[in-house]
Amino acid sequence: MHLPVLKEKVIEYLDPKENENFVDCTFGEGGHTKEILKKNKPEGKVLAIEIDPDLYEKGKELEKKFKGRLILKRGNFAELKRIVKEEKFSPVNGILFDLGISLWHLEKSQRGFSFKRDELLIMRYDKNLKDLTPIDVLNKFPEREIEKILKNYGQERFAKQIAKEIVKERKQKRIETTFQLVQIIRKATPRWYQRRKIHFATKTFLALRIFVNQELENLKEGLKQALEILERNGNIVVISFHSLEDKIVKEFFKKAKKKGLLEILTKKPETPSKEEIQKNKRARSAKLRAAKKL
Repeated sequence: MHLPVLKEKVIEYLDPKENENFVDCTFGEGGHTKEILKKNKPEGKVLAIEIDPDLYEKGKELEKKFKGRLILKRGNFAELKRIVKEEKFSPVNGILFDLGISLWHLEKSQRGFSFKRDELLIMRYDKNLKDLTPIDVLNKFPEREIEKILKNYGQERFAKQIAKEIVKERKQKRIETTFQLVQIIRKATPRWYQRRKIHFATKTFLALRIFVNQELENLKEGLKQALEILERNGNIVVISFHSLEDKIVKEFFKKAKKKGLLEILTKKPETPSKEEIQKNKRARSAKLRAAKKL
């Protein structure tokens, strides 16, 4: 079951009032969107953006249910300004980014996001196979480049050893599936590393996903555009799930504050309660930061 992360905190910091308009940059399965629409009725709207074609199609039912109050658009939040302009959607009173990968992607998409299922290593949200996939990276990129990706995007301490093993293995057989990659990581890392709480393949999978989807570059672009289109006194709320994303959000807010463009509402990031983590283990690494446009 889909559970929106930090639901109460999102509503607290977005602070939706009746008839106000909001942008949900990461619609997913619509959990946060539904909560906003409960608060901004009778005339308030949500423009929801979803990059994944399958989730976009699923969201059509919800769009019908809210009869003109939910506008669902397929696209990337790096094109936020263009989408808002095309829809003539204004004023924008608040913007939400929930940067977590959805449970649907891990369990049902069959695109190799999870190391627990034997699937092709596609890992694309947009599902366009003409674009770069981890299969391309693992089979075509030079060893040094693969090492850099694992180190920079996954903060993987054994990046050098894993990259070396990838290059060795691909000479024997093309690397295409999640289980093939897990076996390679197992060979490349020490036993103690494989016995830890965090699965030993986590950081490699994370690095490849972030790299092929250009997640960090898109986040920087999305935040920049969000600040431009937001009304004065409107709030930006961002939920991140790993330190690289959180660092980008923190730095962006700090720079905008220095320029007198934002007031930071969260001195420290908000994190889920023990109760929420018990109900939804995937929420444990979530951090929420919020700021108000001046």
